[in-house]
Amino acid sequence: MEASFWHNRWQMNQTGWHERDVNPLLTAHFPSLNVPPGGRIFVPLCGKSLDLGWLLSRGYAVAGAELSELAVTQLFTGLGMKPRISDIGKLRLFHGEKIDIFMGDIFDLSREILGPVDAVYDRAALVALPESVRPQYTAHLKAITGMAQQLVTGYEYDQTVVAGPPFSVPSDELRRHYSVDYTLKLLARLEVPGGLKGKCPATEHIWRLTK
Repeated sequence: MEASFWHNRWQMNQTGWHERDVNPLLTAHFPSLNVPPGGRIFVPLCGKSLDLGWLLSRGYAVAGAELSELAVTQLFTGLGMKPRISDIGKLRLFHGEKIDIFMGDIFDLSREILGPVDAVYDRAALVALPESVRPQYTAHLKAITGMAQQLVTGYEYDQTVVAGPPFSVPSDELRRHYSVDYTLKLLARLEVPGGLKGKCPATEHIWRLTK
């Protein structure tokens, strides 16, 4: 998707992907990563997700990447924080207590700029990207995080019925992207109540990726 697509969606408040509660798959399965107390979690394409606040409330540090400055501003407002803002290369860093959000194109984020992370929480970032971009994204994510372990959430559905995003990323595609470098374990697969966008039966899944 072009950057303008996402900017327009945020400007028009057409953010149907934004969950009004913390994702129950995160709360149920994050402990399986055994991240050490105070560990740092990277959340790509994070939006203003309430999941970041949940991670902070558990004592973890959080880093995120997000294209929309509006989303980042709303995220910090929701957290009750006033960030310190600085420019790093092509990115703008919003920094608060135990949280760093890099605003801009995730492909401009390097391992040196991001810094060390203990785990990645891909909260439907992979399925937000079209098929042509997903190989580049997964390779980049592995590179900038030093092959950190991951929790990956996403969807599977008949994409001839409903067009993405979110796109359908079946298990065989996930394995193509990650099985050379990680051991993949399916933790849960749930039916989406009412189907995807109320139009198509779909399942939501969460995987654990470990080296």
